Amino acid sequence: MRQQLKYFKELDLYIILIVLGLAVFSYVGIAGAAPGAGYAQRQMIWYGIGFFVMAVMLFIDYSFFRLMAPAFYIVGLLLLAGLHVLGVEKKGALSWYALPGGIQFQPAELMKIFYILMLAWYFSMREEKGQGLDRLQDLLVPFLLLAVPLVLILQQPDLGTALVLISITGFMLIAAKIRWQHVLILLLLLALLVASLAGIYYWDRDLFFKLIKPHQWNRLISFINPEAVTADLRYQMEQSLIAVGSGQLTGKGLFQGTQGKYQWVPEVHSDFVFTVIAEEHGFVGASLLLLLFFVLLYRLFLIAAEAKDSFGVYVIMGIVGMWIFHILENVGMTIQLMPITGIPLPFISYGGSSLLTNFIALGLVLNIGMRRKKLMF
Repeated sequence: MRQQLKYFKELDLYIILIVLGLAVFSYVGIAGAAPGAGYAQRQMIWYGIGFFVMAVMLFIDYSFFRLMAPAFYIVGLLLLAGLHVLGVEKKGALSWYALPGGIQFQPAELMKIFYILMLAWYFSMREEKGQGLDRLQDLLVPFLLLAVPLVLILQQPDLGTALVLISITGFMLIAAKIRWQHVLILLLLLALLVASLAGIYYWDRDLFFKLIKPHQWNRLISFINPEAVTADLRYQMEQSLIAVGSGQLTGKGLFQGTQGKYQWVPEVHSDFVFTVIAEEHGFVGASLLLLLFFVLLYRLFLIAAEAKDSFGVYVIMGIVGMWIFHILENVGMTIQLMPITGIPLPFISYGGSSLLTNFIALGLVLNIGMRRKKLMF
């Protein structure tokens, strides 16, 4: 125990302070979105649980997580598959387990961490053997590791989380030094996939809407051409833009917003909590929040640069890929720069599964940073 405590001298306190700042934004955003509903208080309870889980993780050398990565990955797949038997449908998606006490658990959130650990384990094992990603067939195993959870998550359906897994894969492939020729081939395959879906749309609508759910298609169309859909389908986007725009430079003031408080923006305390922050605190408040995210990601890159092994680097790059996609997609969809998906804003949106997953990721990052140097005796 005494030996483990010595590692705490290397704890990145800047990251802890940043997360405490995000906790403040989370509380005021959720409280402004749903005053009197108790969501903000429950979010703070989840924050307390998250800090506890993170603290426990710091006492465990992250080499343990490398050793257990394949087992975690298998557990994650079993949890996703089990939704078809024990899952609870919510908002048209079979993505949740109902736990005692009214708690709902979303296994896809934990799968993000398990997938990062598994891919980091695989890439680091190859690197130790002197094997890179020089041949196209070297990408086969990583894409198989991606394909299994991707299919299970798309069956729920949960397109947003599926896109997060793809973003994680991209960042970790970059860290593994994927060749640019292979990137071009992958982009070509993606273009062929999109072209095939377009062909199916024009020739067989029934088959197309078996592959792409109608609500997902409506979200995409309302983003590309809002005038082509009915008013109810573009309502959420329009109300979100009104909320963000009405905040102007300094905002309407704490808990003085109307779009969120009166629930004119659907899902305002979860996926669209950024609109409350922008409405009540304006461009200044929204920019401060984005600055906190930027500094957090910057600290992650610094820790990755000093990590003592490749496994630590890959884990951090996977977490960076996860958080960057979440931030860009969530903020982008509130201002019509991205299509709407059910992607929460890390550490801000209401939700225990998402927040706990982010704290587990944070625990891994701080763990790697604390042990970047070997103890000297």
